[in-house]
Amino acid sequence: MARWRVGVDSGGTFTDVCLFDEEDGRVEVWKVSSTPDDPSRGIAQGVEEGMRRVAPDTGDRPGAPVAYFGHGTTVATNALIQHRGVRTGLVTTDGFRDLLEIGRQKRPDLYDMQADKPPVLVPRELRMEVPERLRHDGGVEIPLDEDRMRAAARALREAGVQAVAVSFLYGFVRPEHERRAVEILRQEMPDVFISAGHEIAPEFREYERLSTVVLNAYLGPVMRRYIGLLAPRLRELGMMATPHLTQSNGGVIGFPTAAEMPVRTVLSGPSTGVVGAQAIGALAGFDNIITFDMGGTSTDVALLQGGVCKLTSEAVVHGYPIKAPMLDIHTVGAGGGSIAYVDAGGLLKAGPRSCGADPGPVCYNKGNTEPATTDANVVLQTLNPTHLLGGRMEIRQDLAREAIGRLAQQLGLGVMETAQGILSVVIANMARAIRVISVQRGHDPRDFILMAFGGGGPLHAARLARELDIQRVLVPRNPGILCAMGLLLTDLRADFAATRLLPAVDDAVPEVAAAFEELAARAAAWFEGEHIAAEARRLTRTADMRYRGQNYELAVPLPDGPVTAATLRALVEGFAEAHRQRYGFVAEGEAVQIVTLRLEATGLVKKATLKAHPDAGPDAGAAITGHRPVWFPEAGDFVSTPIYSRDALQPGNRFAGPAIVEQMDTTTVVPPGMSAEVDRYLNLILEVTA
Repeated sequence: MARWRVGVDSGGTFTDVCLFDEEDGRVEVWKVSSTPDDPSRGIAQGVEEGMRRVAPDTGDRPGAPVAYFGHGTTVATNALIQHRGVRTGLVTTDGFRDLLEIGRQKRPDLYDMQADKPPVLVPRELRMEVPERLRHDGGVEIPLDEDRMRAAARALREAGVQAVAVSFLYGFVRPEHERRAVEILRQEMPDVFISAGHEIAPEFREYERLSTVVLNAYLGPVMRRYIGLLAPRLRELGMMATPHLTQSNGGVIGFPTAAEMPVRTVLSGPSTGVVGAQAIGALAGFDNIITFDMGGTSTDVALLQGGVCKLTSEAVVHGYPIKAPMLDIHTVGAGGGSIAYVDAGGLLKAGPRSCGADPGPVCYNKGNTEPATTDANVVLQTLNPTHLLGGRMEIRQDLAREAIGRLAQQLGLGVMETAQGILSVVIANMARAIRVISVQRGHDPRDFILMAFGGGGPLHAARLARELDIQRVLVPRNPGILCAMGLLLTDLRADFAATRLLPAVDDAVPEVAAAFEELAARAAAWFEGEHIAAEARRLTRTADMRYRGQNYELAVPLPDGPVTAATLRALVEGFAEAHRQRYGFVAEGEAVQIVTLRLEATGLVKKATLKAHPDAGPDAGAAITGHRPVWFPEAGDFVSTPIYSRDALQPGNRFAGPAIVEQMDTTTVVPPGMSAEVDRYLNLILEVTA
């Protein structure tokens, strides 16, 4: 009997399900509309429908056993974007009450005097100061005043907070004060969610650390409530496999850990797409890849050099600094649901405001009247003008045309020119995002292949590639559910860090070695807690380094083996190489500092494997299902265009644009001047021919 591995990616518009048969390698996909009011309902529906599709059963439950369940979610991200976390309190060192609001006094929009700052997640009246003080070396300047701490806890309880963050100055060096504060809070507020800085972000930079622990507290009850709804729904389906949830670093963790550390899941959904891209790129023979994941609300891009996406230890997500390991993914508010409008200056804009899943684009006929990117594609007929999801969702092209017509009147343009203009604006936004992760970091996008996935990625990838002068595009076999598939291609993973401000010289060897031994002990405890066999355990060490006086660090991998003087010399050489790559120069003779030591613990699990298929020859004629007029800007008019069924395309098939490739989870546009070929893993490779 087949044993299935199930991956689910819950997005803002659709919930994607990928099912992999461990015995014969069969991959099946399913897609349902998301349920923003309770995402767990859409997930349970998608899993049940998908399982019944692959293993029909006349009983109350799907008949196929599930060996593994992995899940990527936008619950934490959406709660942060929409500011729907809980009423949160903060306890911090006396004199640092306003650090959360002051930040670093940096303005992201330097010349915009009207720029709005993101709301402070803890209002001033809920930020409590407690007398205590640690020095930078861990020495106690002022002991924790437990009476004041208890008074602060009672004040927060009376204020009705649902979560409390604790972050003391230099708490990452010596956590005793924070631990005692948490004990007092649990005594006074046993039902409140509590986060402590030394557990969530045990690193230096007080503001970023404070922001991270506050975010974790703010999102904690939201994630805990969500998991509390989802877990029983999965059990009701008869699913006995231990469920896992994706972290921002691309690995997965158990539901209990995710409920306690939701801040590590803010890039949960996008990270699995990058993991899937790494695996598919390796099979297809491409090392340098720019991923392009376009969904309903946003687009996520990442750069893979040598087949690997770099980790970053700090990022700003929707205006809030987060100090947690995450894949280096850049997000822009451009998706299929991005609403198009005319701004005060009479210019056409699209996004970041989105119509979401409900009511969705105008063509969904659910009450929205503002045109979105999807409406533009329906009017241009790059998308099927009558239905989506392989016929399961009927749409109204006439409503989309009327909405874009109203916009066209404001602009003084024709309907088709306006629809094409919406796509041009969206593509320009996405091109800017890709330049951030490539050109601004010393990489030429022309040296990379563009991998397009997500529901909207293949639809816009060819145009985006031309904008960036990229010559080839890779569209995976199931691009619309690649994030869900990525869940079946990833391992269990946890990251541990210790800040040690040390010169990178021989004298630092004992302290560096001791710090890694401490991190290894924490990793061993995590391995045991996750029941990972000894032969499936892997450890990777890195060090964040900088020139003395610099304000930002670069991550440098450590050579294998014990820490010695040679290890530190190799680190310095690696830092010089990384600095040259990022900034274009090396400061010869400047002292190099070690800042934070990191240990990545990986627990290897059985993963889905994609099989190669035999070559079927170049003739793709059997995959043509018909023709329809499609508007192409190259012609300035509608062009009769062949429609190919992705399911019928075979390895070795070739065809030239203009062409449209349709499948249940997405549509791929091959414009004039590009050709397409199917490789042996059923990926579609688009290439510029003219």
